[in-house]
Amino acid sequence: MMVKEPPPIVGGSQDDLLEWSLRESGSGLASLNEGTTRGVERLQRGEVLATAVHFHGTHASNSSNSAGGDANIVALRSLPSLHDVVLVGVVRREQGLVVARGNPRKLYSLQNVLGSGAKMAVRQAGAGSQLLLEALLKRAGINLKDLHQLAPPSLTGPDLASAIRTGSADCGIATRGAARAAGLDFVPLAWESFDLLMRQRSYFCPAIQALIGFLRDDRLKQRAAELTGYVDAAPGQIRFAA
Repeated sequence: MMVKEPPPIVGGSQDDLLEWSLRESGSGLASLNEGTTRGVERLQRGEVLATAVHFHGTHASNSSNSAGGDANIVALRSLPSLHDVVLVGVVRREQGLVVARGNPRKLYSLQNVLGSGAKMAVRQAGAGSQLLLEALLKRAGINLKDLHQLAPPSLTGPDLASAIRTGSADCGIATRGAARAAGLDFVPLAWESFDLLMRQRSYFCPAIQALIGFLRDDRLKQRAAELTGYVDAAPGQIRFAA
């Protein structure tokens, strides 16, 4: 019996550098940004060809060497239903507190956010940035319910940044790139691996190969430098296979 090929869509997490790469690579791949966990669920159901992921566990730290380093691989090993997947590296990117320009409320840590009663924009359950927030809160001994949260959750990093720019919230967790694009200030908290997950058979399809080939191009490095908040991490290379 022939296996039906998933539609040419990259699900999962939103990222400006990846969005740009999808266009510039000529891959013909569309994007559906719903967060890491929902992207994986769609991949399991065959509803996307690949999905962008950035998992975080309880080991999250403000250290650039440990935060999110292999969290994606650890998470995949805990999902037995994903037994025929390939994880392709895209980039390492910086996550932190996005705050208003000038950081008027002097928010430099989650303890500051809690103590000041600042309103925090959050992401939907299962989004990679929300997983990071939950891991950092647990490490700091803070309960998520104790934060003054903006409702409803922001569905993407740019949505979260927009909420802060318009004054609906005082802060939130997102990438440095999202903060910069919105003209906001940024307090770094962690570096993370941002990867593409796909079935092994999908790795060889022309659209995916076009994208992977582009990830290895020097233009990606140049664009990453322009957007800021990214470091080269062997883009286009297989990081894990099962």
